[in-house]
Amino acid sequence: MSAGRGSSWAGAEIPNAALLVIDVQNGFISEAGELPVPGGAEVIPAINELLPHFPVRVATQDWHPRDHGSFASRHPGAKPFDRGELEGLPQVFWPDHCVQGTRGAELHPALDQSRIQAIIRKGMDPATDSYSGFSDNAGKNPTGLDGYLKARGVRKIYVAGLALDYCVRWSALDARRLIPEMQVHVIVDATRPVAPSSGAEALRDLGHAGVQLVQSAEVLAGISRAGAV
Repeated sequence: MSAGRGSSWAGAEIPNAALLVIDVQNGFISEAGELPVPGGAEVIPAINELLPHFPVRVATQDWHPRDHGSFASRHPGAKPFDRGELEGLPQVFWPDHCVQGTRGAELHPALDQSRIQAIIRKGMDPATDSYSGFSDNAGKNPTGLDGYLKARGVRKIYVAGLALDYCVRWSALDARRLIPEMQVHVIVDATRPVAPSSGAEALRDLGHAGVQLVQSAEVLAGISRAGAV
């Protein structure tokens, strides 16, 4: 069932719930993107349909300086997707992407940004990569997202966006770790992985961590039932 404009439950919301829209940025979408996620644009219609039904709606943005240490271009001889270390942590060396102030760092224009209430920027420390919306990979630079969600009275978190095997995965795992009393869900059809194998691994890890894996149709059906009462 679709939440169309004529629906009697079009204004219904999931009480005390937040939708985290992870890194739906130009740099991750389409063949013209700097680090395109296969099928990345396909998540946007599902996210746009879900956004009106959450009282708390937050987007994250990779916001890298030009000299970010996760970029392969900063390591002589390294090629994109090579693996190494950055400040003692395992690191994938990425193509330059989502550089501050560039088009690649902007949220994709098809995303309904009018619904977004807060934007959390991450990845500003050139010495540390930052997958999670809550903190960088070293745990040195918290974003304050956990405090924001607690202050807004959130009890259920739904995560969507890009990419499943990296930033969606670590955002959901951090939500479980930092706010253990929260119910955490990943909306599987509203996310895409960089690679199918690591996407499958991410789903296994999330399930083992107690993250609930759901489909957008399930979420919308639940709202429909609640709105019909």
